[in-house]
Amino acid sequence: MSVESVGQPLARTQVTAVPVEACRSCGGPRPRPFLSLGRTPIANRLLCPDDLAEPEPVFPLEVGFCASCALVQLTHALPAEEMFDAGYRSFPSSGDTPRRNADRRARELIAGRALGPDSLVVEIASSDGHLLRAFVERGIPVLGIEPSPGLASAARAIGVPTRTEFFDAGLARSLAAQGLRADVIIVDNVLAHVPDPNGFAEGMSVLLADDGIVEVDDPGVGALLDHTGFDTVRHDCFCYFSTIAADALMRRHGLYLTEVEEFSEHPGGILRWRLSRAEGPGPGVGERLDRERAAGLDTFDRYASFADDVRESQAELLTLLHELRAHGRSVAAYGAAAKGAALLNSSGITTDLVQYVVDRNVDKQGKYIPGARTPILDPAVLAQRQPHYLLLLAWNVRDEIMDQQAAFARRGGKFIVPVPRPVVC
Repeated sequence: MSVESVGQPLARTQVTAVPVEACRSCGGPRPRPFLSLGRTPIANRLLCPDDLAEPEPVFPLEVGFCASCALVQLTHALPAEEMFDAGYRSFPSSGDTPRRNADRRARELIAGRALGPDSLVVEIASSDGHLLRAFVERGIPVLGIEPSPGLASAARAIGVPTRTEFFDAGLARSLAAQGLRADVIIVDNVLAHVPDPNGFAEGMSVLLADDGIVEVDDPGVGALLDHTGFDTVRHDCFCYFSTIAADALMRRHGLYLTEVEEFSEHPGGILRWRLSRAEGPGPGVGERLDRERAAGLDTFDRYASFADDVRESQAELLTLLHELRAHGRSVAAYGAAAKGAALLNSSGITTDLVQYVVDRNVDKQGKYIPGARTPILDPAVLAQRQPHYLLLLAWNVRDEIMDQQAAFARRGGKFIVPVPRPVVC
């Protein structure tokens, strides 16, 4: 789930970040901080021109570790409505690849679970319905649950029944009371954005049919560590789960890991956790847990080391950009997603170092990166105002961007990949 505010000027409200006094998952002592990225604005709120006249609110951005259950989490809380309100949109389904992936996944689940006209597939945070549509087209009943009114409306327009609500145990009980039980629950890149993991897991347990399964896709904290991906630390990502932490959470609510898949072809990597009511880990789950423990994902020291890597990476990137400016070299950036805003703001990169950002999404063009206030332009500007360097904020799809911008390279432009360490190519 990737969301950015691309609508009307922001309403100014008084919001306070509240310190987290206990682990969001196990309720243990306050998570021990290991990385602070300062006070930054909400990264997924793009600014309209009218917003530039006023300062933006900023909030602490700090990550901590729970020694009791190994969950990595933000140490301050903002209301979920601040990140995911009616003005937010996501852009997951543009292009042919997401549609092909949705079709393949629907076929696999229908065959693997013997789904039919009496089955029910539920997707939590179902966005514009692009995945569930693949089931509808094959005659499988579905229900989407999506808190954004605009996205829910778009899903209903393509024939995907959708509830416009945040998912929690209360909603699950309401649906179960209406006789709805899910044979399959799909949770794609959502778990990190859940402020109350226990209410979420309890809701899945309530809604799941006795012989049903849950599929949770999540980058996992390992991807954060492996790529020094500090740009994924944002106010809308409350938690960063290892399999160890996910297993502890789900067991608490009667859900058990039966399988763990890793998709390395996904940019940055993705884990798929399959869960059911069958007690005990399935084949390969124990091996995955052992690997994570061997890698130190249940120890504070591993995350303290990650924080050192982040500081070194940021310092190297700033040094590079300052050197380029000192030599009269211009730098633009590619990719106006929230991760780009997070990288710019947490590293202190403003328009004196990166003059503008380009993005192919027309809804973002003409707006500004929050905090850094970097203008977002059409990529066509690269040919008109050729910079010497292009900083790839969307580094996770760098090969695709480099292919798209082959003409930029032929004109002498160079690319900067910022993480895990800045590289010019």
